Amino acid sequence: MATFLHRLGAGAFRRRGLVVAVWVLLLALTGVGAATLSGKTVNSFEIPGQESTTALRLIGEEFGDTANGGSAQVVFEVPEGQQITSAENSAKVLAAVQELNGLDGVAGASNPLDAANPVVSPDLRAAYSTVSYPVQASEVTASEREELLAAVAHARAAGLDAEVTGEVTQGVSELGGPAEVIGVVVALVVLAITYGSLVAAGMNLLTAVVGVGIGALGITTLTGFVDLQSTTPILAIMLGLAVGIDYALFIVTRFRQELLDGRSVAEAVPLAVGTAGSAVLTAGVTVVIALAGLAVAGIPFLTEMGIAAAATVVVAVLIALTLVPAALGFVGLRALPRSARKALEHSGGRHVAPPHVPDGTERTGLFATWGRTVTTRRWVSLVLAVVALGVVAIPVTSMQTTLSTAWPDGSTQAKAQQILSDRFGAGVSGPIVVLVHGDGEGAGVVDRATALSTELRALPGVAFAAPPTPNRDGSAALVTVVPTTAPDDTATTDLVHRMRDLIAGDPSGTTAYVTGQTAVSVDVSSTLSDALPVYLVLVVGLAFVLLVLVFRSILVPVVGVLGFLLTIGAALGATTAVFQWGWLKEVVRAESTGPLLSLAPIIVVGILFGLAMDYQVFLVSRMHEAHAHGADPVQAVRTGFRQAAPVVVAAAAIMFAVFAGFVPQGDSTIKPIAFALAVGILADAVVVRMVAVPAALSLLGRAAWWMPRWLRWLPTLDVEGTALTARSAA
Repeated sequence: MATFLHRLGAGAFRRRGLVVAVWVLLLALTGVGAATLSGKTVNSFEIPGQESTTALRLIGEEFGDTANGGSAQVVFEVPEGQQITSAENSAKVLAAVQELNGLDGVAGASNPLDAANPVVSPDLRAAYSTVSYPVQASEVTASEREELLAAVAHARAAGLDAEVTGEVTQGVSELGGPAEVIGVVVALVVLAITYGSLVAAGMNLLTAVVGVGIGALGITTLTGFVDLQSTTPILAIMLGLAVGIDYALFIVTRFRQELLDGRSVAEAVPLAVGTAGSAVLTAGVTVVIALAGLAVAGIPFLTEMGIAAAATVVVAVLIALTLVPAALGFVGLRALPRSARKALEHSGGRHVAPPHVPDGTERTGLFATWGRTVTTRRWVSLVLAVVALGVVAIPVTSMQTTLSTAWPDGSTQAKAQQILSDRFGAGVSGPIVVLVHGDGEGAGVVDRATALSTELRALPGVAFAAPPTPNRDGSAALVTVVPTTAPDDTATTDLVHRMRDLIAGDPSGTTAYVTGQTAVSVDVSSTLSDALPVYLVLVVGLAFVLLVLVFRSILVPVVGVLGFLLTIGAALGATTAVFQWGWLKEVVRAESTGPLLSLAPIIVVGILFGLAMDYQVFLVSRMHEAHAHGADPVQAVRTGFRQAAPVVVAAAAIMFAVFAGFVPQGDSTIKPIAFALAVGILADAVVVRMVAVPAALSLLGRAAWWMPRWLRWLPTLDVEGTALTARSAA
């Protein structure tokens, strides 16, 4: 692999003009595709084959597309001492409903004061109108959404306390914000400090931006053909930018080392790609496998998110292995600080060896001192690291997940939800729908639905069960059930299961389904919860096998995997404490608190796995190389730590800045994921890889590098390209 990458780097260097032109052309083509072929993203989460999803499809067939279209609830409330049904207030409500019915794109707005079917609170202080659209919520245009909000504002101006909530009031997730730009600026500053050269820092960031641009524009083009979640492009850009900068950092750092060793630019470029590029390729493949492995959950939208993010990582790897060496050919010696360039010019381009350090003499410097302290006080360091991350991980034991939208505090949606909960009960905002479907004509659908409505009304946790609503030919009927608890309450989840137990096994020739957005949320959350342990076992097993092949050791992979589990616990624990419990929520500008998004844990596990293995490979491979060259176990840990830690810290700082940049301005979907990734990177790089791993390996001594004889037939992955380096030196 190292030899092939060496040739690839040499070819990119020789034909650097062509390589740059090809990548710029690809960027332009994907830009044209995004501008002409892109479509809309969606915010809905469904799993084909689930009972709730199957029922939604049948409802669309039997009752028309409007039945499954987007909707909103416009809530009207009057002050204490008044009644919504008074003549004056009734006129205001009817005027508001009339305006709602005339809005563009609206299929209909119900009259809550209709004598045949009133929707008025028991205390007569509130009522709400359901505004229906013939299309999915994601297809409601921004102008139609603005018209709805304006109509609610008109009702408010008329003297009613009017608010609106519902899925159509939620816009799609969008990119772009000052905090995200600040994250990129911080990354540029870290690169400039690391390199001591603005030219090298700018080149590093520019190549990463090209890769992210191609990946993001390609995904945007794909939305014209596939319904992608609105968070998919954001997730892909966030991850692609982070790994793109880091992968280029590893190669540029090695290129600078080769220059300082006296090699010419033409020699240093391919050697950097053949050595550091091997580690980049290994790390990239690991991240791609972890993201593509999200398919084990069997959830199409999660698989699409994983593949889209993996494709962006593939582009980042290709950029690092081709565009970066081509750009280095143009940058040349300017990748070095001015003082280093002058030293090389003064020595005629020859490497000037540093002063000899006698054996037994301790090196100075921050990372040398850090490594020496951790490996000397190994027990204390290891225990403190484990205890610290263990404490941060405690909240994960109470983590809850849901697909329900958490509206920002103080928003019109949150106010409407509060009025609905106070006046109608917590469950009115998340009704459960029962579909009774006949297998043939004359199957007694309406009779069965009527009986079910009576039986469901008697279930604990049911506030109300409406009479059945049949379709035109009586072959299907809907029963709306309002729970006593909120949609994200565990009691509501239990109610969905009790309802399914009740309707199971009907001998009347009809089939009943429990559906609605609340039931869909229950089904998706349950599927994701069941898939998470399986996925965790998959990625942990993959990590173990990968590290065995890289380091030809059993205990080093065990240490790496245990460190990864600590990272996951700390990331999800901190996220639970902030976004579910509300601790320090002002610091991250969390607009609301409650259960985490159901897909957040499994996405965080997948991404952090790949990134944690990156740091493990880059850090421990230097320790392994020092041990292979004859250093005793403890000294090998110190030497490898001193050599690799500065680059790992810089890479982690960049990733932390990129992920953290999506937190302040991120929406309620992406904000917790970005926060978990930022905390996970910080915990993994600073605590696990910089403290726990060197302390554990120094405690294990020679046993850390032990490999059973019956496994010595396994191939060796030379991720540092040591064979290539030795051949180059010879």
